[in-house]
Amino acid sequence: MAGRSLSASDVFAALSDAQRLRLLKRLSDGERHSISELSNGAGVTRQAVTRHLRVLEGARLVRGKRDGREHLWSLDEAGLAAAQSELDAIARAWRTKLARLKRLVEE
Repeated sequence: MAGRSLSASDVFAALSDAQRLRLLKRLSDGERHSISELSNGAGVTRQAVTRHLRVLEGARLVRGKRDGREHLWSLDEAGLAAAQSELDAIARAWRTKLARLKRLVEE
């Protein structure tokens, strides 16, 4: 995905899966976790967890790093900040529209 710009729809498509959201929540403790740790209690196979992590990595929401024989995963703070920025922009636009509607209704 290097050289390709991510759109908000790429990020939100990655976030559209409940299992991927659960993985993000598990990674939100700030620690790096192995596939084994992340798949423990997840109700899906290690291969499925790996596929979900690759999608999240493609959306720049998580980062994987080799540490010996293990691949450790953590949140990508910059990617999450960019996603939050997109959500903030959407929220601002809706607040503006709702305020305009309120003014029209009250007039």
